[in-house]
Amino acid sequence: MLLVAAGLLLAAAAGGRGSPAPEQESPPGSRFVCTSLPMDTAGAGCPLPPVPMQGGALPPEEELKATVLQLRETVLQQKETIGSQREAIRELTGKLSRCEGADGKSAAGAWKNEVGKGKDTMGDLPRDPAQVIEQLSRTMQTLKDRLESLEHQLRANVSYAALPSDLREMLQRRLGDLERQLLSKVAELEDEKSLLHNETSAHRQKTETALNALLERVSELEKGNSAFKSPDEFKVSLPLRTNYLYGKIKKTLPELYAFTVCLWLRSSASPGIGTPFSYAVPGQANEIVLIEWGNNPIELLINDKVAQLPLFISDGKWHHICITWTTRDGMWEAFQDGEKLGTGENLAPWHPIKPGGVLILGQEQDTVGGRFDATQAFVGEMSQFNIWDRVLRAEDIMNIANCSINMPGNIIPWVDNNVDVFGGATKWPVETCEERLLDL
Repeated sequence: MLLVAAGLLLAAAAGGRGSPAPEQESPPGSRFVCTSLPMDTAGAGCPLPPVPMQGGALPPEEELKATVLQLRETVLQQKETIGSQREAIRELTGKLSRCEGADGKSAAGAWKNEVGKGKDTMGDLPRDPAQVIEQLSRTMQTLKDRLESLEHQLRANVSYAALPSDLREMLQRRLGDLERQLLSKVAELEDEKSLLHNETSAHRQKTETALNALLERVSELEKGNSAFKSPDEFKVSLPLRTNYLYGKIKKTLPELYAFTVCLWLRSSASPGIGTPFSYAVPGQANEIVLIEWGNNPIELLINDKVAQLPLFISDGKWHHICITWTTRDGMWEAFQDGEKLGTGENLAPWHPIKPGGVLILGQEQDTVGGRFDATQAFVGEMSQFNIWDRVLRAEDIMNIANCSINMPGNIIPWVDNNVDVFGGATKWPVETCEERLLDL
């Protein structure tokens, strides 16, 4: 049927070259000459699809794939042929319609007489061009159905057992790879789960430890046990006037051109409270000394020079004492409980405090670190002994005395591990501001 359609199309094309355009009316008496085509020329316009070789060396799957590809090419070629020859078919339809008109029989007879020597190939074709188009469409649909059937068979009917051995091995390898990757991923997820569990347990244990420590600390504070509340909340107690009870500051002083010394004191000893602190350096045992002995007032010694301070602290109550000094003109100030009670000058002017000495609490040194005199020993309690390398402002001193701020000394801070006690001197926990309120 495809050969017949191709011959019809070629004949229409050949006749169209010598006839007027289809939209023009032919003059009366016009005739159309239809020439028969040899059989060997039919393949020029509609090539037949190559038939796959049967019994060749290709496997069945490859033959099916080749057949599918060939059928696809055939369908595309048929579509192109129908599209490119559509105009020729319409022209042929017009001509056939005119041949079958009112005088169609006489025209057809004359045509047969003139071309009687040739073969009437038109009699083998359907008369209605619509039938030709419909038949070509059915052929194309049949080819399309066969193509889909082959593809379905290729997907559904080819079993795993019919596959070549190398293809089966390749599939097995890929399945093995996929299985190993899956197992590796599962193991990785298990490791992550275990790690997360361990981290969560460690974090929970750490949190519980911190909470337990806080609970123990709260319990200690509630019970008021003898442990120090913080490194600076303690006092040194020197209850007897001897030459062997004292405290010692582990740190020493650098070279100073100014300083501020502050401390809390409580003493009711008489006559005089003794020596709250002394700083001695090689060659000068009285580099810095604060002392009250006998019936003398409290004195500040710097480089063995003396200034009397208007302080009164022997009433058995807690008092906050601050002393400032600068080498410029030897200026000094004395504060008691935050208030400035005295000031002066010419106390060892232009003399820098020497470094590398020894700081002793409760004793006056006649040599560096020794030769204490019991008559000059401090009797009482002290706390919050701090030294700065500058002159503090009066506002800062007032705030420290009122317990409004906490300012540890930048040269000598009052911390437990920086103070050693000897000869029976003791350290006790204390909140100085709270005890001061009890003294009021």
